[in-house]
Amino acid sequence: MSNPSLLILPGDGIGPEVMAEVRRIIDWFGARRGLTFDVSEDLVGGAAYDRHGTPLHDDTMARAQAVDAVLLGAVGGPRYDGLDFSVKPERGLLRLRKEMDLFANLRPAQCFDALADFSSLKREVVAGLDIMIVRELTSGIYFGEPRGIFEEGGERVGINTQRYTEREIDRVARAAFDLARKRGGRVCSMEKANVMESGILWREVVQAVRDADYTDIELSHMYADAGAMQLCRWPKQFDVILTDNLFGDLLSDAAAMLTGSLGMLPSASLGAPMANGRPKALYEPVHGSAPDIAGQGKANPIACILSFAMALRYSFDEGAEADRLEAAVEQVLAEGLRTPDLLGEDGRGPVSTRGMADAILVALDASL
Repeated sequence: MSNPSLLILPGDGIGPEVMAEVRRIIDWFGARRGLTFDVSEDLVGGAAYDRHGTPLHDDTMARAQAVDAVLLGAVGGPRYDGLDFSVKPERGLLRLRKEMDLFANLRPAQCFDALADFSSLKREVVAGLDIMIVRELTSGIYFGEPRGIFEEGGERVGINTQRYTEREIDRVARAAFDLARKRGGRVCSMEKANVMESGILWREVVQAVRDADYTDIELSHMYADAGAMQLCRWPKQFDVILTDNLFGDLLSDAAAMLTGSLGMLPSASLGAPMANGRPKALYEPVHGSAPDIAGQGKANPIACILSFAMALRYSFDEGAEADRLEAAVEQVLAEGLRTPDLLGEDGRGPVSTRGMADAILVALDASL
């Protein structure tokens, strides 16, 4: 059998730096665990625009459709702010999500014990936090039509349309329920059914899916604004949070900061199964391109490394190896190693981007 295939898209800013360390982790699994991948690399975002005049070349899109999984670093930066909206770096990422039909965005918010004091909330509120947010990613207000800026009554009007079909809600709900079966068995679905018709439909379809096929899962419903408040009040009440594209964007960023640093958090965007049974998949860190520190060795590679751990788990059915990598990260943090974004009184650092990966590789060696 051929090796599983990975397309790496480092992108812009710190993307190439953190992705270089992921490549070392991938090589370790090939050399020490016999888990070998066919890895290729291409351009996305500003880097693609600089080369091709577009944030995602058609050939790159075709390669993304053909591989088993895509790993992406980060896109964007202030030097591209003046570009037309249609060719901004972020459009490359949105095209990948849309054309690969990656409808389920998985955003874990996990607080490592060694970093509990980095959260703006009290240690007892966040220590041991382990939430999974499942955000619908290919529909809703970011894609609905009509959209645009129009002239109306002598003034400009900005229009975006919140739109969901039953099928779109059904499939992301099933993704959330399937995840809950492997976790704590609880799903909280968040919308605004009190003021939005799309929220009413969302609640009805999610409930119907649960009642038909997931009676073993405990389902609750919550208005999204109340959910944001509860995330700040007592986040450990949640297991899996299911929500739409707009609210998921907001709630997942709020949950991310409960853990203390965006530099720590991975994500997965999953679609329907391919012919080989693996889902269409894109893995990326939550953090941005951080152009202000690019090239300085200050970037935290952990979010990108943990994104590869998610790929091991969800694309390649290597849950034990994902556990191994996550445990190595946790061990390094417990030993006090910190990149500048995590530097505190308890840290030994700062260590460089490469230094952090060096320590994780040592911990991986020790796990054998």
